[in-house]
Amino acid sequence: MAGPAPTPSSLEEEPLISNRFLYRLTAVIAVLATLTAAIGIGGRWFGERIALAGHTDSTEQFMVRIGQDSLRLPANMIRFREQRRSGTAERADLYATWPELEGYSAGSRRRFDDVSQSSSLIFLQLSQSTMSRDMSGRLDPIYSKFFDGDGQEMDFGLTLHHLRADSGYGGEVILTAPRPGSADYVVRCLLPAAGEKPTSGDCQRDIHVGQDLTALYRFSSALLKDWQHIDAEVRSFVENRLAK
Repeated sequence: MAGPAPTPSSLEEEPLISNRFLYRLTAVIAVLATLTAAIGIGGRWFGERIALAGHTDSTEQFMVRIGQDSLRLPANMIRFREQRRSGTAERADLYATWPELEGYSAGSRRRFDDVSQSSSLIFLQLSQSTMSRDMSGRLDPIYSKFFDGDGQEMDFGLTLHHLRADSGYGGEVILTAPRPGSADYVVRCLLPAAGEKPTSGDCQRDIHVGQDLTALYRFSSALLKDWQHIDAEVRSFVENRLAK
């Protein structure tokens, strides 16, 4: 038998939306709000990572030990993300603007990302020395044995030496310059052919610094006019970051 019919007063007392529905609706709204915030934060983070393209503008200092030498290196000069940490390392790969020798920043972003401007960068690799002589020290015992003919006088006090085809150096040349009171300057370059533009690192030279450290640096042949300044500044840059 059917129960008593609801009275008008009892109908008025029943809520149009149950408490259980309200709880569920509130929970769904909270989840959607959380997801929206996460997407917004994640989108900004991902967008920043894309914009930085592996660079960082952080100036946090890391203490990196390579062989017998310890160096304080800023994060925005360390090329690779996995190397931005303190501790022992086989090597450190750095880059910096020239002539400022500054790391990556928002203001210098195009110089790091635009290939047409990359000739204004210096690339530097620090590692434990594996040879007793640096590039200047290898001139007489090694490089000179492969010279093909007489040297050719160049601009900026440099002399160009072609290498024999069997030297193993491909199309590279050796550029030298005398330095009073010091060993001759020596740099290896893969100079651009006629009509071609220099690349960002077609010249390279290595020097010994610190206790047992080799600093191999690469730069564009477009900067050969600054070879003396570059060599002095690279040495000073590394020495100033050695832990005393």
